Amino acid sequence: MKDIAFWQALDALVAQSEIVIDRPKGSAHPRYPDFIYPLDYGYLKDTAALDGGGIDVWCGSAPSREVGAIICVVDLAKRDAEVKILIGCTEEEVVVAYRVHNETEFMKGILIGRCHFEVCSN
Repeated sequence: MKDIAFWQALDALVAQSEIVIDRPKGSAHPRYPDFIYPLDYGYLKDTAALDGGGIDVWCGSAPSREVGAIICVVDLAKRDAEVKILIGCTEEEVVVAYRVHNETEFMKGILIGRCHFEVCSN
């Protein structure tokens, strides 16, 4: 069962926050130049995540700021866990973000979608 209050809280957080894109689509990661961001990546300004930065976001090409999913990520190399909010992402862009967090043996993510995405059942 989907918890409507959870998604409403995420919508409110995003609506009340400035989205800062510090790693635009097509740019290289500052420490790992072989990694190119497939979507806009950034954070919600004036929010707090466990790593000390703002809450991470992937932003897709849809004009809306609708939260469609989150990805809960475990990073064994950094020995941490984080939540990434997916904003304005098409189904294809959700798949791209999901794959980014599952391409290495050190990072694994699980997708929790507001709607059903095919990748949820893989």
